[in-house]
Amino acid sequence: MTFTRTFATAGRVLSQIRHDPRTIGLLVVVPSLLIGLVAWIFTDTDTFQTIGPAMLALFPFVVMFLVTSITTLRERRTGTLERLLSMPMGRGDFILGYTLAFGLLAIVQSVVAVSFAILVCGLTIKGSVWLLLAVALADAILGTTLGLFASAFARTEFQVVQFMPVIVFPQILLGGIFIPRDQLPEGLKIISDWLPLSHAIDALNAVATDSHDAAYIGGELLIIGAFALGAIIVGSLTLQRRTA
Repeated sequence: MTFTRTFATAGRVLSQIRHDPRTIGLLVVVPSLLIGLVAWIFTDTDTFQTIGPAMLALFPFVVMFLVTSITTLRERRTGTLERLLSMPMGRGDFILGYTLAFGLLAIVQSVVAVSFAILVCGLTIKGSVWLLLAVALADAILGTTLGLFASAFARTEFQVVQFMPVIVFPQILLGGIFIPRDQLPEGLKIISDWLPLSHAIDALNAVATDSHDAAYIGGELLIIGAFALGAIIVGSLTLQRRTA
């Protein structure tokens, strides 16, 4: 694994996406529109102020998961990955290159989503906006790495979608969006502690309400980063050259 090959892979992915306006719109615009829809639904209530930070975690996470997993799977189905790996390129170069490319897109996505939520939807942030942006970015990168992880096991785009109920839906249900995590039954509370999206939602809520110090937020970011790193490692070890 070398930085040159990793950056070359990232550059190739970004070049492909640059010529795909629909993917750019899905990555950058759709999460903000969904956040705006939620804010519109709860107009003239305080509900959006409560669930808004969780929406900043949820929609970018799901979008990055879907786009990354399907894009990576397409590389295998078309034989592109097999041709790349026949050259002096390792699986780690491929996975890290994709992570870097979509990580850069995640920066744009997070800036747009956070700005839209605050400036247009009126989400009130009592803590640091920069810290909120950092957590939102970590959450989007988490969605990217879990998408790469899922694509290593899927054979078709339909199978990627089938991973949603396994990887994504439990995190949505137990992440504290519908009910605070400390009010969950004890068994579900333990499970939710081991789900990375829970920590992203907790961190965003903590920044929005300024209920915890920077050390707590840093700890949550480390947990999110550990899950993302684990997904990258497992994904690179299990990635197949080609999907039959």
